[in-house]
Amino acid sequence: MSDRVFAPLSKRFPDVEFEQVLASQQDVAHVSLEQYVDFVSAARDHGFNVFSDLCGVDYLRRKPRFEIVVNLLSHEHVRRLRIRVGVPAADPTVASITSVFPGANFYEREAFDLFGIVFTDHPDLTRLVLPDDWEGYPLRKDYSVGSVPVRFKGSPKTT
Repeated sequence: MSDRVFAPLSKRFPDVEFEQVLASQQDVAHVSLEQYVDFVSAARDHGFNVFSDLCGVDYLRRKPRFEIVVNLLSHEHVRRLRIRVGVPAADPTVASITSVFPGANFYEREAFDLFGIVFTDHPDLTRLVLPDDWEGYPLRKDYSVGSVPVRFKGSPKTT
């Protein structure tokens, strides 16, 4: 990438693919599982020191099936950076970045709770939203929605 902001990161991590998404005014870095924590740490040291979000994505029919998306902000560079990391369905495990950004704690717990993505070295990887005895991960696209009838306001009553 020829961008002066990302040149040091691009030089240090030659395998990372950078792209600029003009519609959202964000720069995106596609990072491997192996380089994930090191890249996030290097991005923080390079001025992207505001952690704003982490979420999971399920693509179901794509390989890798899952993805972790981290959004960072730099006041120094006046830029946003979206970090995308593919996570395979066979072993949905990724390293935790709570040692780099402690604020990622609850976001990682949410991704674990709703997608079943395990974050190694997380300080307290327990369910956040659902009860402890809940089975399955409701934001996975192959999760059964069940058959509980829904009654909408104003609908005719059935007996």
